[in-house]
Amino acid sequence: MRISAFLCVVALTTAGSIPALADSSCPNPNALGTSRTLVIDTSHPRLGALQYRETLPLGPHEVVLTFDDGPLPPSSTKILDILKSECVKATYFLVGEMAQNFPDVVRRIRDEGHTIGTHSYDHPLTFHTMPLAKAEKEINGGIDAVSKALGNPAEVAPFFRIPGLLRSEAVENYLASRSLVTWSVDFDADDWFRHITANEIARRAISRIESKGRGMLLLHDIHPATVTALPIILKELKARGYHIVHVVPAQPGRPVTVTEAQQWQVAASSSARRTAAAAPRPTAPRSAAGSPRPASAKLTPAGTKTRRVTTGENFAPVGHELSLSGRPPS
Repeated sequence: MRISAFLCVVALTTAGSIPALADSSCPNPNALGTSRTLVIDTSHPRLGALQYRETLPLGPHEVVLTFDDGPLPPSSTKILDILKSECVKATYFLVGEMAQNFPDVVRRIRDEGHTIGTHSYDHPLTFHTMPLAKAEKEINGGIDAVSKALGNPAEVAPFFRIPGLLRSEAVENYLASRSLVTWSVDFDADDWFRHITANEIARRAISRIESKGRGMLLLHDIHPATVTALPIILKELKARGYHIVHVVPAQPGRPVTVTEAQQWQVAASSSARRTAAAAPRPTAPRSAAGSPRPASAKLTPAGTKTRRVTTGENFAPVGHELSLSGRPPS
């Protein structure tokens, strides 16, 4: 993965803290920016407090941005414009079929320094029930398609997010056998909901981040409402003293960031809310005219993907109203 936009400085600090690769190249002095780069390997194979016992080893007020389902212009390119203007780096989980259709956008994601993981070939919402051989085909097909779009398999990070977070032990074991890290989430903003407004996406994102104080946020770069919500989210994160962390895979010349085991562990309060089974998360369809739609996704005539949601963690109702111009009221 290219990170040419970074001027990387390794700084070992006090015990229990994390060495940082800091970005000092941002031309916008008012941007949120990317505070540091976290380098991980595959020794922690399953990440995300919603479903697993471990998540990324973030400090207080640190957030990792992740985007699923793309690329799909113009929404995906507008998201990239916003991230570039704010000097923010994110982790993408691309759908192979989408990468085949829009390879130029895939290459732009790489060229602008973001991390590129994968999200299956055509986003079936049956990973928890499909035969393992079919799941393997989906996983490998997505990786192959993104690799071809980039022109170099080495530029695809060994990071995978299961469509809909519909996990199964067999799939997770296969991913681990291929040295792929399975990413779940710590929280999302429900931007896949039909008719949700940009302000509501931003409100939910900030409220859930504030409730945890740190974590990985899931968004979808294919939706116009997310495009509108993202600047609000980034502005609020800066105002509230949050910092963006960019996650990249270890490779020769880029060693793993030194961490302590407890930094990866999910807090007990989060563990109590995890589900050991699947945690279904519907993901909205590709809506642009002529763009691909996964054959396995059930669509209403209006073009909305539908699926039964069985988990109580879909997510919990927000406990307070959020004023986007300031702190939540007491």
